Amino acid sequence: MLYFALKFLHLIGAIVLIGTGAGIAFFMVMAHRTGNVAKIAGVARIVVTADFLFTASAVVVQPITGFLLARHVGYPLSEGWIVLSLLLYLLVGVFWLPVVFMQMRMRDLAEAAEKAGAALPPAYHRLFWTWFAFGFPAFGAILGILWLMVAKPSIALFG
Repeated sequence: MLYFALKFLHLIGAIVLIGTGAGIAFFMVMAHRTGNVAKIAGVARIVVTADFLFTASAVVVQPITGFLLARHVGYPLSEGWIVLSLLLYLLVGVFWLPVVFMQMRMRDLAEAAEKAGAALPPAYHRLFWTWFAFGFPAFGAILGILWLMVAKPSIALFG
């Protein structure tokens, strides 16, 4: 019973990570494409909130449930696919943490432009394209982790 509970929570965490990430990216890109400052500011507020509520929660739950699941099943943490999963997870973090701050800054810039009745400043556009570019390696790494979780390939990394 514990195994299924841990596996369920781990799977829900993975779904939340990939689903929230894809949803946030989709809605932010779609808002950006409108060029409507008020719409961009509104969506950016929602994106920041969603990232903190859902993504951050899953980011915490995933390694905990993964560790407990591996321990319960008897997988050593030195297992090749687990090590690669953890390395990819760190890579996701390297790209996701700056994105959180970029989203907050884009939100602030869009809100200030909306309040002033002005166009989005060049700083917003630079941040948007950096944010956009950071999504590709992070999303690719998450897909890699999902594949490793499902396939559990035999990978000899040590000795």
